[in-house]
Amino acid sequence: MNTGQYLKRINALLEKPSFNSLATLQKLHLQNVPFENLDVIRNVPIYLNFETIYKKIVEENRGGYCYELNGLFHSLLTDLGYTAHLISATVLRPNGEWAKADTHAAILVYLDKPYLVDVGFGATTPRRPIPLHGMTKTDVGETYKIVQQTETTFDLIREADGVNRTLYRFSNVKKELVDFHEGCVFNQVSKDSTFTHTDIVAIATETGRITLQDHTLTKVVNGVTEKTELSPEEKEFTLKNIFSLSLKKV
Repeated sequence: MNTGQYLKRINALLEKPSFNSLATLQKLHLQNVPFENLDVIRNVPIYLNFETIYKKIVEENRGGYCYELNGLFHSLLTDLGYTAHLISATVLRPNGEWAKADTHAAILVYLDKPYLVDVGFGATTPRRPIPLHGMTKTDVGETYKIVQQTETTFDLIREADGVNRTLYRFSNVKKELVDFHEGCVFNQVSKDSTFTHTDIVAIATETGRITLQDHTLTKVVNGVTEKTELSPEEKEFTLKNIFSLSLKKV
């Protein structure tokens, strides 16, 4: 992997491992590399192949979903000298149902303590590393904390409008990218997958987030939400000019 090229892709500088450097890398990744499932919707196969993922995200200026984004970001972190490994998580959907077990990929990074790092959870991805032991973190009006459930399992919880909602339950057991093969296939082909029904694109900004789901564009700026319905032409313009994506590439 060309580390310099990857850092340029996310507008980051080469710095020694530290909490502040890690937080900056996570923030810049979320602001420059969108979460997107455009390949899934267009039946373009996604393989857990590092070279293919690197080419897509870094060289072709694309985004991806969790296996691609967190898989590649984990490699960047280890190349930069961080002690980190992939972990699996089970998503709790907004309707209260658990998704297929262990089909979300995230990262644990070990500094003075272990931190959850995630750059691939769409519109509710935490913006900064979250410590595993109960400390609440707030950034741009979004509040997260982690609650330990067993010796090896933890819940990521997001607070919004005074309500706590569990986003996913994860294990601290080390995983390799290949361990997510079944989940990667499931999330590309199953009708029970969140990603096989409509386009989903999300990116963070300095003041909030921008999300596109099908033809609905949602902008959150300083806690204020605005939704707009887009025509096909407006959607293509938005993909290119807001998310730096082009349907011609997918």
